Amino acid sequence: MLTVADIMTTKVVTLNQLNTMKNAHDLSKAKGIRHLPIVNNETQELMGVVTQKAMIARVISILTQYGIDALNEQEMKTLAIDIADTEFVSVYPEQDVQEVATFFLNNKHGCLPCIDANNKLVGIISSSDFVKLSIRLLEKQA
Repeated sequence: MLTVADIMTTKVVTLNQLNTMKNAHDLSKAKGIRHLPIVNNETQELMGVVTQKAMIARVISILTQYGIDALNEQEMKTLAIDIADTEFVSVYPEQDVQEVATFFLNNKHGCLPCIDANNKLVGIISSSDFVKLSIRLLEKQA
């Protein structure tokens, strides 16, 4: 059985609860990633996930409410945790990949954080990980 641990990304780029939306925006742009888990900087427990979709929605809200001149300032005032999804579904390293893939398909998630028994982030699994797995499996068949 293939597990989440077999295909997840373990070198996860994260934020902490003190980071701002500006930090999230800059990091997302620099690293080319769409999902940024937020971990407590003291306990390393997972607190939420900031998505590209949430950042775009907040930018639109800022532009509508304050105008373009205030965008940078408002991004620096907004904590990333305030726009994060804090009611997220997570997975465990030992979970069956097929089960998680079915969940992805049925729920249209872009990523799922992978945590240990202490709610500490150990990885992240995204649609990209499933594409990589598909390529590996197709190459084995060729």
